[in-house]
Amino acid sequence: MMPILKSVLLGASILLVTMVNAQMTKKTVPDTTMERVYQEIKTPYKYGMVVVPEDNGKKIDCPTVFRVGKDWFMSYIVFDGKGYETMLAKSNDLLHWTTTGKLLSFPKDSTRWDANQRAGYMALQDPQWEGSYALEKYNSKYWMSYIGGRDKGYEAGDLSIGVANSQASPNTVHEWNVLETPVLRSNDPDARWWENKKEYKSSIIWDKQQSLGAPFVMFYNANGDSSNGNKKIRWFERIGMALSNDMIHWKRYLDTPIMQHPVGITGDAVVQKMGGLWVMFYYGAFWEGRKDAFNRFACSYDLVNWTDWKGADLIHSSEPYDNKYAHKSYVLKYKGVVYHFYCATNQADQRGIAVATSKDLGKTTVGFIQPNLK
Repeated sequence: MMPILKSVLLGASILLVTMVNAQMTKKTVPDTTMERVYQEIKTPYKYGMVVVPEDNGKKIDCPTVFRVGKDWFMSYIVFDGKGYETMLAKSNDLLHWTTTGKLLSFPKDSTRWDANQRAGYMALQDPQWEGSYALEKYNSKYWMSYIGGRDKGYEAGDLSIGVANSQASPNTVHEWNVLETPVLRSNDPDARWWENKKEYKSSIIWDKQQSLGAPFVMFYNANGDSSNGNKKIRWFERIGMALSNDMIHWKRYLDTPIMQHPVGITGDAVVQKMGGLWVMFYYGAFWEGRKDAFNRFACSYDLVNWTDWKGADLIHSSEPYDNKYAHKSYVLKYKGVVYHFYCATNQADQRGIAVATSKDLGKTTVGFIQPNLK
């Protein structure tokens, strides 16, 4: 099928589902259900750091944990002063991790749109809570989405969302194949007002019921105007959605974000399913009255209407290794234990991956190296 025809058909399908949804009463998740979810996913015991940079010139961020056979693997991103690359680590117990190599490296072609930023996130994972945590193949390939950009520096310049794939097993160290152009840009003709500056992290689920009119659903956060038409701009990020029939051609869904807060960042959604309930793990930062970054959750019956948890943070700063920021979730449950992986940043601006658990599993022996003294 021609790409233009695919786009037209996808657009018509999304429009029909949007019209139907507009006529439906919004579904709010009851407080009692939200409380049950919180009790299921809370992790009061901080085990500590599990992946740290080898030197103070690098910062580690954004874990995605998946399973292949009996072993666990984690993709994560590392900033080296130039930009982001995507790495792979391995574990047999979810607590002790060894980095094995790169999945998305800086390309040799310095003119590419993603020449200096390749921050990847695994896609099409089994979404079931306490499920297999395996990555599924579509069209005989594994998939990931990634932040891409040409400029050097920490999240510098124009940032767009790209897609990569591979026929090789995701537990092996190898370079993934990347599409030649981004799939979502902040300057696209249909870019919404809330994403007209930079695109950030994305996560993609395979909705086999096609409840929104397409099988692949992307959640992504972006930076844009502080509010629609408000010129008093402060840094904002919000979470929106896009849909695809083929993992390559994407169309934005709805004109407004599905998750946002009055000020600051709402970002890095990772969505799992508990029975008939969708749970979105996300992080907040710089909300009104707060200067920190912390992990939260929301729930939905339909992937569109989300009820935000109003209770305690899932994770916030409390330890020397995360006393600046404790944010960016990946949460799983295995053999009765919940593991909440997150990005820990200390006051020396050292950044790595930590984990908290639902049961006391002791304390890590891993830690940051001596920080640079200024």
